[in-house]
Amino acid sequence: MGVPKKRNTKGHQGKRRSHHALKRMALSRCAKCGKAILPHTLCDNCGTYRGREIVNVFAKLDKKERKRREKEQKAHDQEHAQEKAAAGNLEELSKK
Repeated sequence: MGVPKKRNTKGHQGKRRSHHALKRMALSRCAKCGKAILPHTLCDNCGTYRGREIVNVFAKLDKKERKRREKEQKAHDQEHAQEKAAAGNLEELSKK
């Protein structure tokens, strides 16, 4: 086993450890359900990736959980439809 020839100073020790700090995770929002997910990953909540449904999440759930999830999904879809309609109405009003 090797034995150090000289003692490392606190500054040298700190410079070596400067890259050991934890970095904050960069989260993004799922386009379909709005949950926070890691970038470039499948959404665990709705099973979509880049706007396409990859995994049918509802098939894996029990009946009670499936109903609750579908209800949440419908409510979220209706909110988006209302937001798009409101944005369309504002564009029409601005043209007049």
